[in-house]
Amino acid sequence: MTKEDIIEIFKSTGALLEGHFILTSGRHSDTYFQCAKVLQYPQHLTRFGKMISDHFKNETIDVVISPAVGGIVIGTEVGRQLGVKSIFAERKDGKMMLRRGFEINPGDKILVVEDVITTGGSVREVMDVVERSGGAIVGVGVVVDRSGGERKLHSNQYAIMTLSAKSYAENEIPAELKSIPAVKPGSRGLQ
Repeated sequence: MTKEDIIEIFKSTGALLEGHFILTSGRHSDTYFQCAKVLQYPQHLTRFGKMISDHFKNETIDVVISPAVGGIVIGTEVGRQLGVKSIFAERKDGKMMLRRGFEINPGDKILVVEDVITTGGSVREVMDVVERSGGAIVGVGVVVDRSGGERKLHSNQYAIMTLSAKSYAENEIPAELKSIPAVKPGSRGLQ
């Protein structure tokens, strides 16, 4: 599947949005990949899950973990296809942690799965949770890497699609983007 094929899937499902967005990282962009809109369709969820799970199928994996909320759906699908449990980390009082009785045992082999990365901040926070729990990270799988491959979070990192999507710090926003009201579609503020 080519990058153009994947972009067409995002466009046809209404998952590639254009406007003025404040990303989870706090950066601003004129494009937003709303993976939840594409992953609601079983054929796309299964296909993207297979692409990630196929990349890691020769690794020993005990647990797939994702950051809440965006990574949960694809992480669960990858875990299902690999035949391992899938869990998620979530923020409480601004700090990423395991809740809901989820556990990582010392020595567990962990695959981190996320829907979209720009700076990789949420994935890095999940990796910190895994490391504090004594787990060993075997790789990172992502649907969309907006960094153009610049955010290397692990030596065994795989993205279904890598592209350079422009994003701007608050003090770098171009005038044409500033003229559009900003929308914050991410889930960082969910309680």
